Amino acid sequence: MAYQHPDNETIRQALTDTRTIAVVGLSDKEFRTSYQIAKEMQDAGYRIIPVNPMVDSVLGEKAYASLLDVEEPFEMVNVFRRSEHLPALAKEAVQTDAKIFWAQQGVMDDEAYHYLKDHDFTVMMDMCLKVAHAVLM
Repeated sequence: MAYQHPDNETIRQALTDTRTIAVVGLSDKEFRTSYQIAKEMQDAGYRIIPVNPMVDSVLGEKAYASLLDVEEPFEMVNVFRRSEHLPALAKEAVQTDAKIFWAQQGVMDDEAYHYLKDHDFTVMMDMCLKVAHAVLM
């Protein structure tokens, strides 16, 4: 079975259950979409943990090289990487305490989706976190 978006109530619950978001591929450049969306989510009250080996900090938060390096708890993984990176990121995500995996608009992979679902993750792909938050919260 190919990926299908969860229903709105499942997405709303994922947003409600989340306090901290690990943002993979978060840029420190203000003109980048990853920065703008993470900033909006931070402004909405979520704690943002940057995951990008190319930066030291973003939005006032220490950055980590990978999900496995993050030293604090987070509920959601939000991905700003190309689709071909999703299987490897899914394997990292299941080694964390997170149970929500969100790939931004234009990013999806069936292998990663099935792997995450097999590990009891709520999975959103090819969907903008900021837009979903604005519509559902």
